[in-house]
Amino acid sequence: MSDYMFMLESHLSADQNRVLEQVQAAAGAAGVNLFLTGGGMRDMLGGFRIRDLDFSVEGHALKVAQALEEQGARTLAVDENRRSAELVFPNGVTAQVAMSRKERYAKTGAKPQVTPATIQEDLRGRDFTVNAMALSLNRASRGLLLDPTNGLADLGRREMRSAHPYVFYDDPARLLRLARLRVRLAFTVEERTRMQYDNARAAHLETLIPSRELLEELKRIAAEPTPSEALQALNQDGLLALFSPALAGPGLNLHALTRIEKAARLVESANIAVAPQFGAFLHALTAKLPPKEKSGLFKSLDIPKAEIDQMRNLEPRARKLEQALQSARVKKPSHVYQILADAPPGDMVFLLGHSAERVVQERIRNYLQKYLPAMQEVAPSEWAALEGQPGTPKYIRSRQAFLASRLDVRPRKAPEPEPEPPAPVEALARGRLR
Repeated sequence: MSDYMFMLESHLSADQNRVLEQVQAAAGAAGVNLFLTGGGMRDMLGGFRIRDLDFSVEGHALKVAQALEEQGARTLAVDENRRSAELVFPNGVTAQVAMSRKERYAKTGAKPQVTPATIQEDLRGRDFTVNAMALSLNRASRGLLLDPTNGLADLGRREMRSAHPYVFYDDPARLLRLARLRVRLAFTVEERTRMQYDNARAAHLETLIPSRELLEELKRIAAEPTPSEALQALNQDGLLALFSPALAGPGLNLHALTRIEKAARLVESANIAVAPQFGAFLHALTAKLPPKEKSGLFKSLDIPKAEIDQMRNLEPRARKLEQALQSARVKKPSHVYQILADAPPGDMVFLLGHSAERVVQERIRNYLQKYLPAMQEVAPSEWAALEGQPGTPKYIRSRQAFLASRLDVRPRKAPEPEPEPPAPVEALARGRLR
């Protein structure tokens, strides 16, 4: 095993490693060359947490994606032009499988003309050098690092450098991406890249970013660990108004956004995967906007109705969970566990960020920090020993009794040591005489 493969497998979670093996097997069965690319490579080599797995395929990428779907993965989105698919696996891991390609732009901001290409050609056409590295996952060259633009050196210098001179002219949405990645990685912008950025801004290329790209970038911001910092950077660069002029300056609801960020980190600390909550993000982002400005934002970005409904339904649904946690019937830890074990993580995040009820806050925190860790220690064989079939009344009663035996029993206090009897008077007298 090469050093880079060892590094990769060490950085991935157990679930991500299983997905890596599954994708390699699907690519092998399809007879195509497979590479780990993009953000996954950048984060591994830079020592960051690997958030998503990005795979490039020299060949029919959608055929690989279809094979993975047949094995249980769910397709979130497909880009027919770029021959790429976004997938989520049953264990919650997300991944992209894309064809290695060349992109040519007839004009700035236009839809690119895409043709198949080698992985080397693909990497040279990417946005920034730190995103233009690949790791071979093929049998003959497994673990080989491909770095045609010297991105590894830029990672070491903690610099963002454009991969070629036309990065922003080809795709002006990269102006937004530079700000977002610069904040997340805490990197500086290399001098020549800064000049390219300034020239693009002087030419007002940001006004040519299509609404679909603005929406995609807003979703990527929502998935950041600290969306508020990315939005602040865009605000400082004068780019936030592209989404809505009402968001710029005091219209940016940083207070609500930072509350949601802290809540999401608390939920994730309990090993609960919090999928990017675009609805919760939109709710916080637009909380200060008047109804007219809010609807204008939704219309200008062409946000799908399903995602707007998700945002609007979030609060009513979370408030029902809040009422359940406040019920007088909830008296024991096992009751709290049963309510929250099936609750969507996004609802818990919302209540941690918005609920003014102290008991609700305490019960969610106790669930995350005490009750859930206690039940995660239960061996699978103990769950298997419960009576009845899942979903039947007998199983439900058995499960409730099991939870109560684990969560509601107070630990016994250790008995206090008995005091030693006083020494006899004669012994004390002898001690004094000596």
